[in-house]
Amino acid sequence: MGFPTKVQLIKRQASEQWYINFPSALAQAMEFARGESVEWIVEHKSLLALRRPSAPPPILKKTLPCSTTSTPSGSAASPATRKPGSKSAPKPSP
Repeated sequence: MGFPTKVQLIKRQASEQWYINFPSALAQAMEFARGESVEWIVEHKSLLALRRPSAPPPILKKTLPCSTTSTPSGSAASPATRKPGSKSAPKPSP
């Protein structure tokens, strides 16, 4: 689900400032703190990413099973190419 937002421009005599506001629901869901520093990254002209160097830790830890490790080509890696010390994924219950 997206949050449509308008870009605002404030022109002054010697400068201009651009603003993009976060909807309150989005800021609360992301647990932003007042005065928090963030970094904007231009992925390409239609995608602007926001990086949070000090984001709060996730409540739920999500991990991928080791048996589905991908190689750079996108195919599944064979067991011999796994990193040492990796655990095998639990078998799904019927």
